[in-house]
Amino acid sequence: MSVREGLEFGSDIVTDSAPLNEIARSSATGMQIVERDVPVPDDVRAACGFLGLDPLYVANEGKLAAFVDADDADRALELMRAHEYGTGATLIGHVVPEHPGVVVARTGIGGTRVVDLPLSEQLPRIC
Repeated sequence: MSVREGLEFGSDIVTDSAPLNEIARSSATGMQIVERDVPVPDDVRAACGFLGLDPLYVANEGKLAAFVDADDADRALELMRAHEYGTGATLIGHVVPEHPGVVVARTGIGGTRVVDLPLSEQLPRIC
């Protein structure tokens, strides 16, 4: 995005895309993620903060959201981390019975917010 918009930052932000599948949110199950557990590199977080963008809405090609039984989560992470493209695999949330079809994020201050599909391209906040 920074290259497309002609923006430069003090560090090189490189793509971490890999040939992974994406899972659509069309399963009609509730999901809860923990924002602080979502691995966002510091330079990306800083760039998003500078631009007034939410990192959860910025395109991030090559990522996989895998849904596995809670009893299998540790083994799934172990297998993913053993692959060159999965070394940063982490558990970021759970499927929950509440709010079917909605993704909710637990914030750093203990609240929650809905992580909805954007209606259009994200625009920076103007303060």
